[in-house]
Amino acid sequence: MTKYIILPLITCFFLVGQAEAQELDQLGKLNNFAAKIYYSTGHEKRAVLIAGRVDRAMVYYQSLLGFKPEVTLLILSPSDWTKYTKSGAVYGMPHYTSDSKTLIVAAEDNPFWKSFLPPLDKLPAGLSEQIRTVYKNEDGSLSMQAFFDLLAIHELGHAFHGQAGIKMQRNWMGELYVNILLHTYIAENEPQLLPSLTVFPQMVIAGGIKEFKYTSLNDVETKYNEIGRNHPRNYGWYQCRWHAAAGKIYDTAGKQVNRKVWDALKNKPRIETDEELSSFLETNADKSLADMIRNWDREVVK
Repeated sequence: MTKYIILPLITCFFLVGQAEAQELDQLGKLNNFAAKIYYSTGHEKRAVLIAGRVDRAMVYYQSLLGFKPEVTLLILSPSDWTKYTKSGAVYGMPHYTSDSKTLIVAAEDNPFWKSFLPPLDKLPAGLSEQIRTVYKNEDGSLSMQAFFDLLAIHELGHAFHGQAGIKMQRNWMGELYVNILLHTYIAENEPQLLPSLTVFPQMVIAGGIKEFKYTSLNDVETKYNEIGRNHPRNYGWYQCRWHAAAGKIYDTAGKQVNRKVWDALKNKPRIETDEELSSFLETNADKSLADMIRNWDREVVK
């Protein structure tokens, strides 16, 4: 199934870059939000929608974690996108500039989001119907916009643990953690959006691993940059596995697992082996995290 996905889901870790020396006062500004919000001309309505969700997520994360990062959010048109980033990030992929405090998201639907849609007649009827229902735009067209809009909240999670200096121990643990935060926010505050968050990962996971060279947690840890840059579809599969795992962990452990992990890993020295890490998380956070690590390989869809 994944062979139909033209462009993969790539975390913004691989897309950070220097912002152009552009003045933010060239953009519109929204006031009275937790983050600093700027937007391209003609997109105020969309900016209010995105800023509102990011704002609610920031306030919610702060209530869970007792920390507030510094975040500036730019909601940009394609023309402004090229002015405010040199990262090479394709239009539509949320990403930070090199200061790790300025988050850039798209104001418009775009070919990147649409490219993730497989030919629906190649999918099982139930899954294709879910996609038609969940990812339909107001004009009746299909796009993964509803999923990608939520990735801004994923990236917001990185601002929290990154600026707080939480030692995530593994690259994959950092990704899993922000997906747990994301899933928790949606489940607790906007549960009507859970299908938008979960159907796309289900679609990718169901496609199996025949195309992928790397599938283990050790693979992605030791070759994190290589997989992200040179095997992006493979990396997208990992992200979808982490999305799915985050949902299971939330369902088992509840919202407080976010703070438990935060407190357990804060200032924690390096934990050398995954076996030691799983035991530590089972004792100090929740068994569901240990189960994810221990069962990762056996849950791979061949």
